[in-house]
Amino acid sequence: MNSPTEEKTDLVELDSTAIHVGIIGGAGYTAGELIRLLSTHPNVDSLFVQSKSHAGQHLCKAHPDLIGELSGKFVQKLPDTCKVVFLCSGHGKTQEVFELGWIPTRAKVIDLSGDARWELTQEKYSERHLCCGKKFIYGLAELQPSIIRKAHFVANPGCFATAIQLALLPLANQEKLHEEVHVSAITGSTGAGAHLSSTTHYSWRSNNASVYKAFTHQHLGEIRASISSLQSKVPKIHFIPMRGAFTRGILAVCYQKIDAPEQEIKKWFHAYYSEAPFIHLSEESISVKQVINTNKALIHLEKVENQVLVTVAIDNLLKGASGQAVQNMNIMMGWDQRMGLTLKPSIF
Repeated sequence: MNSPTEEKTDLVELDSTAIHVGIIGGAGYTAGELIRLLSTHPNVDSLFVQSKSHAGQHLCKAHPDLIGELSGKFVQKLPDTCKVVFLCSGHGKTQEVFELGWIPTRAKVIDLSGDARWELTQEKYSERHLCCGKKFIYGLAELQPSIIRKAHFVANPGCFATAIQLALLPLANQEKLHEEVHVSAITGSTGAGAHLSSTTHYSWRSNNASVYKAFTHQHLGEIRASISSLQSKVPKIHFIPMRGAFTRGILAVCYQKIDAPEQEIKKWFHAYYSEAPFIHLSEESISVKQVINTNKALIHLEKVENQVLVTVAIDNLLKGASGQAVQNMNIMMGWDQRMGLTLKPSIF
């Protein structure tokens, strides 16, 4: 790896002999997280970060925390040697990126925008074609890792959708989601992206909380589609998303009536996630701080009378976005899912 005083190049040199990886749209929050993850990934040899607006500038111009860590620059176009490409160019840009020929011909693609996801919710995940005939697969590893393993194009799940599905899928797998499910979830300000807006301004966000897109959030389509792949009838999901006065993390609370003992329900969760390395079931109440800067999801389950309450905590930028994207890359390349994702949690 180049030191800060060595000659600057257009790529980030790493210490492996594995593959070249590219990021398109490298200036935002999810791209920044990807840079941090991929720069230490043992099977990534060189990392190229494309940005139309920052081409030729040092990475630390958009990601100032990288000062002294990485000396590469943003590139105008990715080289054809990239075996995997992450799309971080934002919602509504995927079709354009393909049409402009920015993606190396044989590269596997993981799209972090909502474009492919929104299309996938209209049909079965394994059958939808999008973007110049490209076949995208929905990339929730805890739902269909064997299908992701064979995929060439993966649609990375949304952050709220990830947390809520992790709470509901073990119940859907037992066909125990009936009629109505109630969900409340709060997210940090980074969930809105790096672009400034009135609701991300510090003066508004600090010491504040608010509801938005009640019952209409775009991630509901993903959640319904996943449930429909496990049980025949999809329940009505009453979802209340909220903005919180913190920067990163999601806490989702889901509840409904289930006529089964608590210990039996917990067995369903343990069985469903028995081979999911990032899912951890906690007997104690959980908090967002336990998952910040990690790719793990913590799940707590309890039953009060006939109501089953499932709480999930994830880092919206990692398990809800970039960490999950790297997890998908690992699966697609036949590597251990945990590779490059054993991160240190920082509770304080």
